[in-house]
Amino acid sequence: MDLNPPPFSRFVHDGMEIAFFDEGDPSGDPILLVHGFASSANVNWVYPGWLKTLGDAGYRVIALDNRGHGKSSKPHDPSLYHPQQMAGDAAALLLHLGIGEAHVMGYSMGARISAFLALEHPDRVRSLIFGGLGIGMVSGVGDWDPIADALLAPSLESVTHPRGRMFRAFADQTKSDRQALAACISTSRDLLSPEDMARIEVPVLIGVGTKDEIAGSAQELAALMPRAKALDIPGRDHMLAVGDRVFKKAVLEFLGEVGRA
Repeated sequence: MDLNPPPFSRFVHDGMEIAFFDEGDPSGDPILLVHGFASSANVNWVYPGWLKTLGDAGYRVIALDNRGHGKSSKPHDPSLYHPQQMAGDAAALLLHLGIGEAHVMGYSMGARISAFLALEHPDRVRSLIFGGLGIGMVSGVGDWDPIADALLAPSLESVTHPRGRMFRAFADQTKSDRQALAACISTSRDLLSPEDMARIEVPVLIGVGTKDEIAGSAQELAALMPRAKALDIPGRDHMLAVGDRVFKKAVLEFLGEVGRA
């Protein structure tokens, strides 16, 4: 693991101050990384070694803290957390940096945001990598109201719902604004239709852990898109798949193939 966070910069979009880093090879192909719920650019992409992996491979590596997370603005209004709005932040970051088109990789909620980015700003996305979210992007990922309740509970000890406990513990570990996260979880799960997914024409890689009980099938989601392929990440659950070596190897191979196309 690479435990040295890079310096962050900030810009303002839609009234939000958005924190981001811009690292790796400035002349390399840009890749934009979009983290998952209750995480951050550092937690999803720096500490598990993605910044180093992609930077060493010659990419320009850009990642933002989504609104409500990390060093970015943390409103408590649920109406500000729809994935279209967070995708707008990502598109605005590329515009801010003068980047016309980038590879985009998102994990879990970040995968959903990345899909909305590809649909709302197709000219900005060269390829897509979805981690930790398969057909759940279309069919849903179960009842998440207990997660909001767990985030607002007085303490972890008072939370009995298993998934709620997992995310509450993660939020405590990352020292997150739990009220902002509760607002985010209530509106950030807008679903995409099979017809929406069929409109994504760029190459797509979908990686899901074989023990992930949240994401849903990578194969089922891939079947909805014209240029998508699925990857099983062996023996990994939702929390552990993100930094897996199999996933990293497949991502580098996928990006190499897209670059040669």
